[in-house]
Amino acid sequence: MMKKALIGKKLGMTQYIREDGVAVPVTVCELGPCVVVQKKTIENDGYSALKVGYSDCKDNRISMPQRKELEKNEIKPKKVLQEIEVFDDQLKVGDTLDCSIFEENQTVEVSGVSKGRGFAGVIKRHGFGGGRQTHGSHFHRAPGSIGACAYPGEVWKGQKMPGRHGSISTTVKNLKIIKIIQDKNIVLISGALPGTKNSLITVSAR
Repeated sequence: MMKKALIGKKLGMTQYIREDGVAVPVTVCELGPCVVVQKKTIENDGYSALKVGYSDCKDNRISMPQRKELEKNEIKPKKVLQEIEVFDDQLKVGDTLDCSIFEENQTVEVSGVSKGRGFAGVIKRHGFGGGRQTHGSHFHRAPGSIGACAYPGEVWKGQKMPGRHGSISTTVKNLKIIKIIQDKNIVLISGALPGTKNSLITVSAR
């Protein structure tokens, strides 16, 4: 079974009160509408995929090849172009996808770019425990040994060390769609999603 997917943005978090009175933490997302820009086939491209566009933008915000491709199909310029699996063979160029492709209580996975934390030490970045906090100890939040002594006299490869933390592509799986407000393209998804407010996300489900 092919994976349904839709591009959108994260609006923020709140809580949703279910019918049984339980408060569920949810992330409010605006998913779609997305327009099918190109349909790739095995015969022409070697693989099958749908290229979809999300969020209108000005002509000068995209490259000339992209602009000509969209003009040829009479589609407005799109800020985001992304390929997804072909989950419906009936779809053709110019068709619009919205949040109606999903169902409530459906399990989804969400991909996005996580929040950037800047330069961080090993305790924040990798969860190290640190040393004793007692008086006289000079080992509190340091990484500790990063290599051997005389031989081989170099830092071990793959050592966990301080560096830039966050701002990487990540996927959160096994989330549930709690509520769909179709007329506003709003979807409430359980739990926390990667990224900041108004950051782009891709929601997919089988």
